[in-house]
Amino acid sequence: MASENRLDERTAIVTGASSGIGAATCRALADRGANVVLAARSEDRLAELADELETTHDAETLVVPTNVRDEAAVDDLIAETVETFGGIDVLVNNAGLSRGTDVAELTTEQFETMQETNVDGVFYATRAAIPHVRERSGHLIFVGSFAGQYPRSFNPVYAASKWWVRGFAKSVAAQVGGDGVGVTVVNPSEVRTEFETADGTTFAEAFDPNEATEPEEIADAIVFAASREGASVSELDLYRRDKFVDTF
Repeated sequence: MASENRLDERTAIVTGASSGIGAATCRALADRGANVVLAARSEDRLAELADELETTHDAETLVVPTNVRDEAAVDDLIAETVETFGGIDVLVNNAGLSRGTDVAELTTEQFETMQETNVDGVFYATRAAIPHVRERSGHLIFVGSFAGQYPRSFNPVYAASKWWVRGFAKSVAAQVGGDGVGVTVVNPSEVRTEFETADGTTFAEAFDPNEATEPEEIADAIVFAASREGASVSELDLYRRDKFVDTF
């Protein structure tokens, strides 16, 4: 069985760390003793969260403002992490967004923004991190989605990007699993965060407590996967309990 202290002094990078699932994951990792590298575009929010982690959990943190759409910025994130902490044990590919819904009305800019964030950013971070995660027999963790498993009538571009994430993660596992690297896909359905629904409201606004998944539940799943020794968790689905009632 994996030690409860498996993450003590391990170094974990979380993209999209400034809010929602990313921020909850940073807190959960810090609670388990990890060094936490916070990456997102909002430097102020990252700094505030880093201060919280240091005060509440006595965690070592590193704030690296990063736009995952920028290849050079992602490379700098990985390089600064290695320079500061000596290596990388866990990469959590969490950054993602949704823009627009109807394909016929989706602008090229909206499409490219989703593609560059949800697909390109995941590729850049994974590519740059693999050599360092491999050295430590660490973990690559990908935040997928219910949308990446089942066809949907709304927001198909977002859904397709999450299908890509899932397929990419499984294929990367085939490449690096023999080197002792664990690869996990965590698939939430609706999570009560600032992430927007199809009508433009946030999931936090659309769902009352206990009606949908809380970000802390996803964070717990990510930390569970990152804490495994030996066998890795291939995939975890966390859906609200009534998700399938009207789905099919």
